[in-house]
Amino acid sequence: MDTDDSVVLPSSTVSGLSLSLHPLPILNISEHLTRLKLQSNSNSPFDSWVALLGTQNGRDVEIVNTFELAVEADGELVDHGFLVSRRDQYKQVFPSLEFIGWYTVAQRPTARHIALHEQFTGYCSTPLLLLLQPSISLAASSDVNAQNLPFKAYEPSIELRERKSRSVYIEVPYTVETGEAERIAVDWTARGGGSGTSLESHLQTQRAAVKMLHERIMLLVKYVSDVVAEQKPKDHSVLRSLSALIASLPATENIAFRKEFETEYEDVQLTAFLSSLTKSANILNDLVDKHIVVTSSGSGERAPGGPRRRGMGMGMNRGGDWDRH
Repeated sequence: MDTDDSVVLPSSTVSGLSLSLHPLPILNISEHLTRLKLQSNSNSPFDSWVALLGTQNGRDVEIVNTFELAVEADGELVDHGFLVSRRDQYKQVFPSLEFIGWYTVAQRPTARHIALHEQFTGYCSTPLLLLLQPSISLAASSDVNAQNLPFKAYEPSIELRERKSRSVYIEVPYTVETGEAERIAVDWTARGGGSGTSLESHLQTQRAAVKMLHERIMLLVKYVSDVVAEQKPKDHSVLRSLSALIASLPATENIAFRKEFETEYEDVQLTAFLSSLTKSANILNDLVDKHIVVTSSGSGERAPGGPRRRGMGMGMNRGGDWDRH
């Protein structure tokens, strides 16, 4: 097998594709990478596969949306059932979108990507490969364009060398295409998602207030300890204020508070239990209905009065079977 560096043709080889990348896939990929890095607690690149959805008209391709792919236990095979299901769900809402490629995290395409590429050829004859290269530093420039982003797009191709053919990748230049609605959404996200910034500011304020309260309480505790140890003189006005403050607080062993807390906790747990029990009863009800339909169809008999819905109770008829009523 060829080495990793040999699967990409030199930059002098020009691709005939005209590729446009929309902001939504960029946001989805960035969020996906950040979430997986936090879950794995690692900064090193890892395997993560995402399907690219878009439109293709001749050699004009647009990447419009993405969705995450599920992999099999060995981590080398795509869950094709999940891929087809999610693709069809998207097509119900966006009929024009097709599967046009996949994305992963890597510095450059390797022979392994060529092997993985074969799993997607059943959904697209030439699926594109989009690589996220998080280690690439962005160039400091006032002119923001596609080349400032840590993304590389590649088109699969066939190279003939010494009368032998092999699969290779050709780098595809791309542009960032955006509409008015996408500009508004990106600007809203960049500003913190509306209430996200205000919530963060509120939480920071609360944290600072709690920290200050803790410091002042510790100062009062130290003062009382020093007074008890006769290291500081007594200030009766301060001690009276402390006594009034303590009297206004609920007792540490407040039995009424504890009982109220336990009651509310038990109510919440009981509500969750009843919800689970109701769901289980509903599933059992459907199972019983299906069982009765199957058994009545198999015997060719029909209960007098036609089919009957299951009620809240069950009784036994003369034949010894359970009758619903």
